Amino acid sequence: MTEPGLILRAGRMSDVPAIHALLREQAAAGNLLPRTQENLVRHVRDFVVAEQDATLAGVGALEIMGPDLGEVRSLAVVPMFQRRGMGEQVTQALVRQARELGLKRLMALTYVPGFFARLGFEVVDKDSLPEKVWQVCVKCYKFNRCDEIAVMLRLDEVPGTAAASG
Repeated sequence: MTEPGLILRAGRMSDVPAIHALLREQAAAGNLLPRTQENLVRHVRDFVVAEQDATLAGVGALEIMGPDLGEVRSLAVVPMFQRRGMGEQVTQALVRQARELGLKRLMALTYVPGFFARLGFEVVDKDSLPEKVWQVCVKCYKFNRCDEIAVMLRLDEVPGTAAASG
């Protein structure tokens, strides 16, 4: 379901202030970890922006963690645009990008695993993601008390054939 007037596009430098404000608001609410504006400038190419009638409505980023692993990061929707499927559309765009890059796995750390489950992700143990844990998590202030749930989407499997691919 696509909202009339909704555009999904790559992030631009001109989006950084609005992305930063949205992520800062969501971090203050405890929904995700904060990111600095400087970090967003360096990673703006990772972002997909959902724009509704020329207004930034939602964002998400694809970060490459290794040769076969990507991460959905900084997924957020402006409150007035929530519950319209924008988060799902941004996530699906990130999944497409991950497939196009040839990644085999796409993960996320989340407080809403049900959202990701609807898109085919499965809950996994964080210990199965050493690329994430030792590159990023170890530097996080929540490292020893992380309450996020790890989810994974296998991009190298056709849906419904996971058991047959063993």
